[in-house]
Amino acid sequence: MRKIFDSSKQALLMTIAMFIVCGLIYPFAVTALAQGVFHQEANGSLIEMDGQVFGAELIGQNFTASEYFWGRVSSVNYNVYTKEDTIPDDKGQVNYSGVSSGTFNYAPTNPELQKRIEADIEKFLLANPSVQRQDIPSDLMTASGSGLDPHISVKAAQMQVDRIAQASGLSKEEINKIIEANIEKRTLGVFGEDKVNVLMANLEIREKMGIDKD
Repeated sequence: MRKIFDSSKQALLMTIAMFIVCGLIYPFAVTALAQGVFHQEANGSLIEMDGQVFGAELIGQNFTASEYFWGRVSSVNYNVYTKEDTIPDDKGQVNYSGVSSGTFNYAPTNPELQKRIEADIEKFLLANPSVQRQDIPSDLMTASGSGLDPHISVKAAQMQVDRIAQASGLSKEEINKIIEANIEKRTLGVFGEDKVNVLMANLEIREKMGIDKD
């Protein structure tokens, strides 16, 4: 009987100790470290202006206005849905599948992939008539692995200058300067490619257009 009591006592003490270490000390330590060293990232890398949150630096948005840079295609619509998206269509399918990340997961030979890319190319060419089909950067027509990528290639940004200049009233020179100011270089100068943060560039366009001053 005493042996059983001792074993139970040891198990209980071990459970309590692990609860304190893993359930209290560790989470509080990690949270404190994150808030102290990576405060901006730990709080979602939110971009605020005049007390208003415009988005997150590390999460893309579905910009559609002609005066702004457009980002990459997103299979999860950057987790932005309307009430209508929750209603099943004629086939019983629902566009809204909950907050998530991911890609279309189509094989290269899948007809649905070809159909989707062709539709996006036509949409882009219609909005950017000065661009030739063969010059469209691949990243503008393909989704990232997460479907939430906030960046586009420098070439993809430059391809949109004519449209943005016409719609915003800004000069091409001003827009190109905005692109240059928002280029993020390769990590450690080696990994990845130079890229442009779409949200940050669009916020500068907004400021140049004087929208924040209204």
